[in-house]
Amino acid sequence: MEFHCFGDPQKPAMLLIHGLLNPWQIWEPHTHFFTDDYYVIVPALDAHVAEHPSEFVSLDDEAVQIEQYLADHCGRKAAVVCGLSMGGVIANRLFERGKITMRCLVLDGAPLVRIPRFAEWMMTQSYCTIIHKMKQRDPKTIASFQRDFLPERFLPLFYPFADTMTDESIRNILSAIGRSEIVPRSDHAGIRILFLHGDAKNEMLSAKAAKLMCRHYPQTVVKSCPNMKHAEFASLHPEEWCHDVGAFLRQSAL
Repeated sequence: MEFHCFGDPQKPAMLLIHGLLNPWQIWEPHTHFFTDDYYVIVPALDAHVAEHPSEFVSLDDEAVQIEQYLADHCGRKAAVVCGLSMGGVIANRLFERGKITMRCLVLDGAPLVRIPRFAEWMMTQSYCTIIHKMKQRDPKTIASFQRDFLPERFLPLFYPFADTMTDESIRNILSAIGRSEIVPRSDHAGIRILFLHGDAKNEMLSAKAAKLMCRHYPQTVVKSCPNMKHAEFASLHPEEWCHDVGAFLRQSAL
């Protein structure tokens, strides 16, 4: 894991955690928006580090590395923790572990519900196939990937880590996501939660997770994004995403 930091370290910390097959730079527009008010920290998760090969082992392993970085540099505090898709699962794990102090949790498309084993296997096969074809620079796969998942300008940042990503990392990631679920914590008073998700079919898990989050944490605010697919709002509409999240943070007095 590598950490990239922007802004004034004296300001409250904001943690932005990317999703599966996203380069950390997916957060660049959001970083520019929030550095006036926050010290923005963006980890490049294991198996997504362009500088050197790395393996994704588990969600807890990722959470521990982030907790240690915040302990070393921010006094175990992050005023805002944001996570996109898989990053949302890790963000929620940080929240549930309670090892760092946070005042606001923002989850976008976090699939915090258990997935049947067969569906998990199918997803794993699909992602492994995508990575294999992207390593071969298959034109159809590239066109589909940039249309539905990652804007074209980020592809040169995607290839360096995709070329070293192993099937084992993908299996570990999908297994961890497939078995993730909300484990309520009792001492959540004062922590504001925003849960964003699209309304397309591939957001069914996230929509279900948002309802469960509201059940466990009544302070949760849910925003359903019309006509948007999984992770589309943050990835393809960063200005609108920043506007909505920024408004929520101002309402939360952060």
